Amino acid sequence: MEWLSDNLWLAWIALAMIFVAVEAATADFVFIMLAGGALAGALAAGSGVVFSLQVVLAVLVAMLLIGLVRPLVKRQFATSEASGSIGSAALQGRLARVIETVTETDGRVKLAGEVWSARVPDGAPTCEPGEEVRVLQIDGATVVVTNQPA
Repeated sequence: MEWLSDNLWLAWIALAMIFVAVEAATADFVFIMLAGGALAGALAAGSGVVFSLQVVLAVLVAMLLIGLVRPLVKRQFATSEASGSIGSAALQGRLARVIETVTETDGRVKLAGEVWSARVPDGAPTCEPGEEVRVLQIDGATVVVTNQPA
């Protein structure tokens, strides 16, 4: 037990490593801030500060990190590009260029650099080559498009 009291900074480092491991599983930027508090406790322990002040310092640093740094980090990682849809859902609402006349049953458009099979909704007017169209939905490997403004 005497070894632990002489090397309390190692316990703080171990606690910080546990917090980092939990953060890797959750990716919510809370446990990494707690790890920062634990590292502050380790620095205090290494400087010879009494244990009660180590705990107070660790808690204060963790609270400051959670209150000030975490919102900034979350905002940085929550940009519309990062949090937006992926795959075919990300294509809805995008613009495409007609390369073969699009009817209710057939046609081709260039969307996001790729040629897609396309069709218009039932009863909608056809879209002619060169027209800019908006993707309404993805139906299997076919995009449903319209030349009407959004």
